[in-house]
Amino acid sequence: MLKGLLSRAKTKVSGLVGGAASGSVPGDASPGGELPLERPPADSRARAKALLMGLQDSICAGLEALDGGATFAEESWIRPEGGGGRSRVMTGGRVFEQGGVNFSEVEGDQLPPSILSQRPEAKGQRWFATGTSMVLHPRSPYIPTIHLNYRYFEAGPVWWFGGGADLTPYYPFLEDAKHFHQTLKNACDSVNPAYYPVFKPWCDEYFFLKHRQETRGVGGIFYDYQDPRGVLYKGQDPEGPAAAASAGQGPLGQNWEQLFALASACGNAFLPSYVPIVEKRQHLPYGERERQFQLYRRGRYVEFNLVFDRGTIFGLQTNGRTESILMSLPPLVRWEYGYKPPEGSREALLTDLFTRPQNWLADPSLAARCQPHQAVD
Repeated sequence: MLKGLLSRAKTKVSGLVGGAASGSVPGDASPGGELPLERPPADSRARAKALLMGLQDSICAGLEALDGGATFAEESWIRPEGGGGRSRVMTGGRVFEQGGVNFSEVEGDQLPPSILSQRPEAKGQRWFATGTSMVLHPRSPYIPTIHLNYRYFEAGPVWWFGGGADLTPYYPFLEDAKHFHQTLKNACDSVNPAYYPVFKPWCDEYFFLKHRQETRGVGGIFYDYQDPRGVLYKGQDPEGPAAAASAGQGPLGQNWEQLFALASACGNAFLPSYVPIVEKRQHLPYGERERQFQLYRRGRYVEFNLVFDRGTIFGLQTNGRTESILMSLPPLVRWEYGYKPPEGSREALLTDLFTRPQNWLADPSLAARCQPHQAVD
């Protein structure tokens, strides 16, 4: 089954990326290190919509085949201010306790504060946004929760791409984190090797629970506000590792076609990044202790999505469909006052190692730390 899924994903990537340009944007950098903003293609909205709807279709088909016990129920909706979408939710599956894969295409007259604080030049412009987002909560504590989101915005002369994916294990395995990161790195590298060294630490920075001083999981990639204007990192920490990596790259020439290719390559990397992990871990036996720890750690996921997640904030500020916005929350979760994992336990390994930024692909010391806890295959 995996071979067939990966073959279809590879074919889809090839078809979508084939027309992507790989050259730099013409023109000299401005004194601030940014390149002039070029206009998107005339069919930019139609192409972005087709890509993102196609991702929803291919991912849902792959997940249904993987689960083998449940299918996605689809509900289409219309937004009064303009646009709409289709929400697909799976519940009670063999592998997935609950999961949703959404597509939306919305527009309006005024962007919300969460966007204008980043792109004030878009103020007063009619805007368009399309995206696909996904969160899966597996039954087994040995299968990680996973999240994906890729999106495209236009507001008058302003446009940008954003997206990413991250993995949240409960009982972690080093090989799973390495496989997930390597697959996403390969996708980024297929467009430009400059991307992953910036987008990986940006993900660690974004999916960070400040009140817990923990990352949400082992990360992945995250990027936002990507247009041709030179600087890759456009986040909130000018002193952090992602900003330093971006500064080391210098201004990077990229155009609409290249950024479209990035979204295509990374979006279509989802099945190859996750399916092998599920197939490897789905039959591992677990008991009530593991289940209760999974439910406790799911609480961190809820905390992040309700307090920090920009997609949730954007959806609520733009009068999006509440059920679709909050489908990312797990069906069961618990909190426990003052919980501390037993010292030296596998639960402590998650807290001490797998909720801290790591160089998953090039740090040989990680294996020695994981070995005593059966977290290395």
